Amino acid sequence: MRRHALPLLTVFVLAAACEQQTPKAAQQPVATAQSSPKKAPFRVPQESEIKDSTVLASVRRGRALINHTADSLPNNVRASLTCANCHANAGTDRDAMPLVGAYARFPQFRARTARIDRLEDRINDCFKRSMNGRALDWDGADMRDMVTYLAFLSTGFPVGVEMEGQGVPALDPLKGDSTSGRLVFESNCIACHGPDGNGTVGGPPLWGPRSYNVGAGMARINTAARYIHKLMPRDRPGSLTPQQAFDVATFINTRPRPDFAGKEKDWPKGGEPPDVAYETLHARARRLP
Repeated sequence: MRRHALPLLTVFVLAAACEQQTPKAAQQPVATAQSSPKKAPFRVPQESEIKDSTVLASVRRGRALINHTADSLPNNVRASLTCANCHANAGTDRDAMPLVGAYARFPQFRARTARIDRLEDRINDCFKRSMNGRALDWDGADMRDMVTYLAFLSTGFPVGVEMEGQGVPALDPLKGDSTSGRLVFESNCIACHGPDGNGTVGGPPLWGPRSYNVGAGMARINTAARYIHKLMPRDRPGSLTPQQAFDVATFINTRPRPDFAGKEKDWPKGGEPPDVAYETLHARARRLP
């Protein structure tokens, strides 16, 4: 895929720039958050900045795929989810897993794969895990339009630099209680996600066969708790205490959901987060005598 062929979009010379599980002396980042004392300001580009009609059409279709993923790509999505369920407002809201600036941070080293991943790898990782589906064709129109949209959202961003409002605000880890979490869910979440967690017109499924699988990032309790604390419930974001967020995240992520084939091969060189819900081959080798 030739990103530099996108007319009038900012062209980035990308470099691997993410934390590696190697000695510090061996790390040679070109432009990382560690080497940059200042984060890039959060900015959502405007469509008026696009001067080419072909690029504009691709950006608009890419945004539509973010907002209507399951409906638009039924051959690639088995979950009843959209990318926007996690990346709020088509990835344009700060502190809500924004997609703004993401294009400028790839390629990057990712400990989960222990390799340099390109943006297309990361997109397909979400399709296989969060969407519980199949990878997009690397050179197909769907991937091109999604990458074009992400490139547009990164217009003007410096390469490899962290951004204000990136990700979701951190929370100190707490031990969640699934019994208390059930009560939090019943009091705050049923209206959107249904009493059985299988979703409604107003909210996606949180467990069951139409939800994300065990290999998804949201299947990690710490990740889910941070997202819930900041953004849920939608009509009262930030109203739950950190403990309530961890309790309901624990309840949700101990419910049944689809498996992910090959999950044991994640983090092949170690560095897996403590809240991963499955044992990796690397962790098993460390554990066994």
